[in-house]
Amino acid sequence: RDDRAGRRDEARPVTARAPARRPGNARLSLPWTIRAERRLEVPRWLPVATTIAAVVVALVIGGVILAFAGGDPLAIYGHILRSSFGSLGVLSDTLVKATPLILTGLACALAFRMRLWNIGAEGQFLMGAWAASAIVLVPVVPAGTPAIITVPLMMVAATLAGAAYGAIPGILKAVRGVNEIIVTLMLNYIAALWLSYWVFGPWSEGGFQLTPQFPPEGWLPRLSDLADAIPALGGLTVHLGLLIGLVAAVLVHFLLYRSRLGYEIRLIGDSPRAARYAGVNVVRNTIVVFAISGALAGLAGMSEVTGVVHRLQLVISPGYGFTAVIVAYIAKLNPYGVVVAAIAFGALILAGREIQPSGIPAMIQGIILFSLIASEVFLRYRFRIERRAA
Repeated sequence: RDDRAGRRDEARPVTARAPARRPGNARLSLPWTIRAERRLEVPRWLPVATTIAAVVVALVIGGVILAFAGGDPLAIYGHILRSSFGSLGVLSDTLVKATPLILTGLACALAFRMRLWNIGAEGQFLMGAWAASAIVLVPVVPAGTPAIITVPLMMVAATLAGAAYGAIPGILKAVRGVNEIIVTLMLNYIAALWLSYWVFGPWSEGGFQLTPQFPPEGWLPRLSDLADAIPALGGLTVHLGLLIGLVAAVLVHFLLYRSRLGYEIRLIGDSPRAARYAGVNVVRNTIVVFAISGALAGLAGMSEVTGVVHRLQLVISPGYGFTAVIVAYIAKLNPYGVVVAAIAFGALILAGREIQPSGIPAMIQGIILFSLIASEVFLRYRFRIERRAA
């Protein structure tokens, strides 16, 4: 500005001074700080370590909530273990509950590995159950057809139905760029309503929400069927679906880590831009992966109706397709890890029938999921504790 003598003052830098702090308002300053660095490479042991730590933290948080609610966390967790693994009989029931979780968990893990968020395993499960039921309820094969023909036909029908239902969001995602999360969630409701129509309508038994029981030729064999030769197997409910799930885990592992398609799936999941630059057909692989994922979930539906209830009913799934999302996350998308995680969650589902209130297992599942999501930060970043400069 000009002063009275007509001279212009030189521009001087203006510095803001912090107001003097009173001794009573002094801010606490810690002698150390935490610095986050993005990881360039993730150690092979770290995903397993973070998963175990996340589950332990989730159980601790769940125990604190149970204690505040007036329960005994140790007693409740002990009851869950006894109700799921305490004897050969309950272990058999746990494996029965784990069987559809293995197949739906593999379905989610395969899609997630390519960063395709298939939240529709529940609907694909229901469509597989419906297609398998149609083989004996329409019927596609005459009554009295041997099980060696009927059961494989039911498996093929369930696989094709699940694959076709899974290909719908795959095509929309690949061709039109439609968000697969929204599409798969909406298809879950369509599948549930489709199932409801057949259960209450053409296939209803006496107007009830279930169909007539399948003929024995449409049942998966159980261990208890061998009780005449091996009395110790009497009462064991494990069926052939468990073996199907284990074989599927081996095949999915081979597909992901020992095949060209698996290499392309992992490459697209890591960097779609790099995959396109390398000449990988992203559109084709998107549709193929969604179809395979749906086929696995459909096979899970078949194992449930033919191995457990032997009929189609409205409430055929307690949410296997949604629980499979947590199973896949716990396994870190590893097919063999899916088997272990599915058994653990099968135990929670089985114990939920005896624990009151019945929402405790669901609460534990939710806390585990949030803990796993939070643990992802330790896979992406390395944290260092450093002392502040004097």
